[in-house]
Amino acid sequence: MFNYETGIEPMEISGAEIVVRCLAEEGVEFVFGYPGGAVLEIYDAIFKQNAFKHVLVRHEQAAAHAADAYSRSSKKVGVCLITSGPGATNALTGIATAYMDSIPMVVISGQVGTAGIGLDAFQEVDMVGCSRPIVKHNFLVKDVRDLAVTIKKAFHIASTGRPGPVVIDIPKDVTINKAEFSYPASIAIRSYNPPTKGHPGQIKKAAQLIGEAKRPLIYVGGGAVQGNASEEVTELVKLLNVPCTNTLMGLGALDGTDSHFLGMPGMHGTFEANLAMQYCDVLVAIGARFDDRVISVPNHFLSQPKRIIHIDVDPSSIAKRVKVDVPIVGDVKHVLTDMIAVLKETGIRPHAEGLTDWWKQVEAWRAPKCLDYAQSEEKIKPQYVMQKLWEVTNGEAIVTSDVGQHQMWTAQYYKFRRPRQWINSGGLGTMGFGLPAAIGAQLANPDAQVACITGDGSIQMNIQELSTAKQYHTPVKIILLNNRYLGMVRQWQEFFYGNRYSETYLEALPNFEKLAEAYGHIAIRVEKPQDVEAALREAFITHKERCVLLNFITDEGENVFPMVQNGKGLNQMDLPPHMSGMQQSPNENNRDYGNLC
Repeated sequence: MFNYETGIEPMEISGAEIVVRCLAEEGVEFVFGYPGGAVLEIYDAIFKQNAFKHVLVRHEQAAAHAADAYSRSSKKVGVCLITSGPGATNALTGIATAYMDSIPMVVISGQVGTAGIGLDAFQEVDMVGCSRPIVKHNFLVKDVRDLAVTIKKAFHIASTGRPGPVVIDIPKDVTINKAEFSYPASIAIRSYNPPTKGHPGQIKKAAQLIGEAKRPLIYVGGGAVQGNASEEVTELVKLLNVPCTNTLMGLGALDGTDSHFLGMPGMHGTFEANLAMQYCDVLVAIGARFDDRVISVPNHFLSQPKRIIHIDVDPSSIAKRVKVDVPIVGDVKHVLTDMIAVLKETGIRPHAEGLTDWWKQVEAWRAPKCLDYAQSEEKIKPQYVMQKLWEVTNGEAIVTSDVGQHQMWTAQYYKFRRPRQWINSGGLGTMGFGLPAAIGAQLANPDAQVACITGDGSIQMNIQELSTAKQYHTPVKIILLNNRYLGMVRQWQEFFYGNRYSETYLEALPNFEKLAEAYGHIAIRVEKPQDVEAALREAFITHKERCVLLNFITDEGENVFPMVQNGKGLNQMDLPPHMSGMQQSPNENNRDYGNLC
């Protein structure tokens, strides 16, 4: 085994020791995992080293989620280690979650010995086959001499171009066999050369199109966050003085308190963001993919004439759902840097008079305050909890969430001020993500306040990770919005299924306070609106160094508004009660888009 104190290295080392050395060479800080027979050699090698720490989760799905969130919040590649068979299949949901949101992650899975592959050996699963649709790439290493270069390739592929998870499946005998260790300083893969710089001609065309715009809008997705382009996005928005909307995955790319920010677009987007998306004449899409939860029906979205500039590192994402006028393939940070330089050099700006009228219209859309809600003195409104959380944390917390109504309320009411502050499962919508993600984010940012927003359904998906939080002293704050329902499903049943709440009422909820205390944590139950702020302050200030579960008993009938139903256009929103009857589209006498309200 390599001696980290003396630097002395034996001529040949085992495959397990090679794995550990490679991770050390990559500067890995944490490995999230769960041991089993096929990876015992690797775990033995981990026991003998001191280059990185291993975090023992209580379920392999949680290992993947924690590694995923570690990556999202740190700009580093997350790493998880799982055994063969059920260990591997347990991790598939977490791998798919990372894949859908383009998160760089390396997953090392154990496999039965090479002689047993394909013979239905004990705990054998074809991990390469199972994971193929949900990874950026995967490897099965059958020769120990290929192990180091394969790991180097995996980290390179995971973190470049459009990021994503990479699986390395390692048979047990490969971890036992020995070879000389040599880790390449860099790697070149002939068939893999992701683009970086955008085409100069296309960037100039985009600038010219911006100069013709009277109703411009900048539409920013998760690619701007993963591409570390927040500064460039902000500079472009302010240089052009145009409104900007960030997708669920793009929140934080532009400061949520900035006056140019219109909120999130899409199914639960704001009134102003959705109408700006529908009626803009030039749309600059940055690292966004026009998914169904943002624009719903492409034909309806394109029924209002608009010209589209689409910037993305992945050429397959461009024009995948909507036809675009100026495609630009490249790293968004590099493309925006070059675009800003062209705009500054040429002095190109949107049409001045048109832009003035456009801002008047946007402000008119803002005026009704679509996120207002009816306050209650009796029942805790979940929106109120989110607003108070933002105040108590000064908008600075790293926030993870599970999936459902609570996720949407967080996106709407917590004004994220910077990128990598908002950690959630967007593309796959994975319940059970929030708690292990909070642990991963806390380990990546030990001095940060970390809040996990969850529901009474979601928290039970991976509640065993309260044990992990205890073992590793991660002082995450669990904000449980308890409405006794699978809230988002209940809302759909109310809207579309005649209030037939089939299997969405949770009749046998545990005592969450006693459960949290059984795991060694602090628990606070909150039933009255007037106690919300004090409870949050107690959790974040008095118990700063402890994991705290806050069980907020919220209004069980509250719904998320606005809402764009499936098959409807962005200008066909279901609006909150105080906006009922509001006009959402221009009429024949209002072609200048002066006042659609």
